Amino acid sequence: MSNSIELIELNWLELHQTLDEQGFAKLPCLLSPDTCRQLVEDYDQNELYRKTIDMARYRFGIGEYKYYQSPIPPVLQQLRNSFYPELAKAANRWLELLHKPAIYPDTLGAFLDQCHQAGQNRPTPLILKYKAGGYNCMHQDLYGDIYFPFQVLFVLNQRNDDYTGGESILLEQRPRAQSRGHVITLNQGEGLIFPTQHRPVQGTRGYYRATLRHGVGTVHSGTRYSAGIIFHDAI
Repeated sequence: MSNSIELIELNWLELHQTLDEQGFAKLPCLLSPDTCRQLVEDYDQNELYRKTIDMARYRFGIGEYKYYQSPIPPVLQQLRNSFYPELAKAANRWLELLHKPAIYPDTLGAFLDQCHQAGQNRPTPLILKYKAGGYNCMHQDLYGDIYFPFQVLFVLNQRNDDYTGGESILLEQRPRAQSRGHVITLNQGEGLIFPTQHRPVQGTRGYYRATLRHGVGTVHSGTRYSAGIIFHDAI
C-alpha cells in the first residue's frame, strides 16, 4: 500500500489542549477513501493477521476483530510512528499532573523496546468489523504490565451510507460520582484519540485519576469497519 499520511498539518497545540480539557480529541479526515477501501478489502487476507477474535465467544460483544501480523500495513505503521511522539508528551504531562515521574520515551521504538524486554512482543494494531446488530462492550485494551495511555481509532467506511448506528462510546468513571458517557460519530477516514485506562481530572484538591472505558454502540444496518492503533505490544 503506497498511500502516505501527512500529519504535520495537525494542530497539536489545539489537540493537546483538547486532550487536557476533555480527555479525548476527534481528528479530521487523515485516511483517503482509497486507503480505507484497501484496508477493508484486505480484511479476508488471513496471512496479514496473527489472530482473529470472535467477540461473542468471549462475551466482548457481537463482531469480529483481527490483530495484524508483523510487519503491519505501512499506512498503519506510519500512523503509529507519527502519533507517538506528541502523545508521549501528553502522557508524560498527565503523569506530572498526578505527581508521578515522566516515563514515556520520545520515540515509539524506544517504548517498544521496553515492551519487548517485559515479554510483550506481539503487535496490537487491529481491524474491527461489526455487522448489523453488532456492538462492543465497554472495555480497556491492556495487554501486559506496560501500556501506553492513549490509542487512536479510525473509521474505514462511511456512516449513513455503509452502515447506521455504531457510534464510538467513552465512559468516564469519577470517584464517588456517577459515570459520564461521551458518544462520538466519525466519518470515513476520521479518527479519535482517547485514553487507554484513565486521565487526570482537576478537582478541588488538585488532579485525580478518572477511569475510562470505551466501546461501540449497536450497528443498526450495514457493516462498520474500523482500524485501531494501539501503541504497546502484547504478551
